[in-house]
Amino acid sequence: MTTELEDGPILTADDKPLSVALRKALFRQKMRALMLIAPLLLFVLITFVWPIIGMLFRSVDNSVVPETLPKTVAAMESWSPTGPTDTPPEAVYAAFAADMQVAADERTHTVVGGRLNYETPGIASKFRQLGREVKGWDLENDGPFKEKLIAEDEAWGELFIWETIKTYSGGYTTGYYASSVDRRLTSEGVVARDADEAIYLRLFWRTILMSLIITCMCALLGYPIAWMLSNTLDRYANLLLILVLLPFWTSLLVRTSAWKVLLQEQGVINSTLESIGIIDSPLPLMYNQFGTIVAMTHILLPFMILPMYSVMKTIPPSYLRAAKSLGANDITAFRRVYFPQSVPGIGAGAILTFILSIGYYITPEIVGGSTGIFISNRIAYNISSTLNWGLAAALGGMLLIMVMVLYWIYDRVVGIDNVKLG
Repeated sequence: MTTELEDGPILTADDKPLSVALRKALFRQKMRALMLIAPLLLFVLITFVWPIIGMLFRSVDNSVVPETLPKTVAAMESWSPTGPTDTPPEAVYAAFAADMQVAADERTHTVVGGRLNYETPGIASKFRQLGREVKGWDLENDGPFKEKLIAEDEAWGELFIWETIKTYSGGYTTGYYASSVDRRLTSEGVVARDADEAIYLRLFWRTILMSLIITCMCALLGYPIAWMLSNTLDRYANLLLILVLLPFWTSLLVRTSAWKVLLQEQGVINSTLESIGIIDSPLPLMYNQFGTIVAMTHILLPFMILPMYSVMKTIPPSYLRAAKSLGANDITAFRRVYFPQSVPGIGAGAILTFILSIGYYITPEIVGGSTGIFISNRIAYNISSTLNWGLAAALGGMLLIMVMVLYWIYDRVVGIDNVKLG
């Protein structure tokens, strides 16, 4: 019950303004809804958002160098190389000897050596060797340390080590991202890597190109299947739909291994073609881009069919009959009436298939060989083999940015097309 004063606001039964009561009720309703989705939101934050934030942070984190060599970093602030033989002054060498002695006692000298070795190969062994020698040095009486370090290894008298330490002396760095696009940081700025080291841009381009090819193949193969599912009697459509979903009941590894059996030189396909005399020698069907495209098209085909089927199922068959009754033939009716209405399903299936394929790892690893692997395989290699998690995180960040940009372009194009169709 509410009451209305002659010259005042509407009040509730307990003499509170109705607008205030409505705001409180709306707030309580929103809080109840929030509590219902809170477990799912927390799960997404912990298992999805937080790992992405951690990955992006690791891609720029360089704290190991200033934390392990703090005196060296401070001493190098006033030093800038002016030539290929301009090594640091004695103060830098003395500070470096003091830092290395502490790092050797704490067994962190190999960690910083490994970090710098990612940028300039060969440094890690210098740090390991010096860590064994520096423990017995008397920092008060064994100077000058420039001559002492060079006597231990002539490499300490060369510029490349000190230039690398100075370049990566900050707590944060863009060096990992520079490496992910085949560049490296130097005292002179960002420079291109040698041709034999430039692999990542080529892998990114290959990943995009092959993912587009796989998406197009899935669309070409999946469209008639989706059309058949949506225009067949229900009892037959259900059976066909089960056949489409059947691959989901089999392990991805098993399906990929099955393609390996089919495509290898002595596999089913080559053996059959040779036995009937079509070919004289086995065809290279595996360990190349062809094998990756064939296997991944088969694996990702259901992800293209299902979105197209869900859209096609909503298109009334009467539209085609009406077009034909107005004089359109089958091709014209399909092109001008049916196909435009099925475009949203093609777009949804394409973006789903493309995003899945661009991050695939197992299938390219098994059947791709050296020319059919994706950038995801290189990310896994840096994580498990070289332990260069910073570079792996930068590659993952670049892949994330690339997918977001491509999705933005797709959204703009599809949005414009929908406006035109509307």
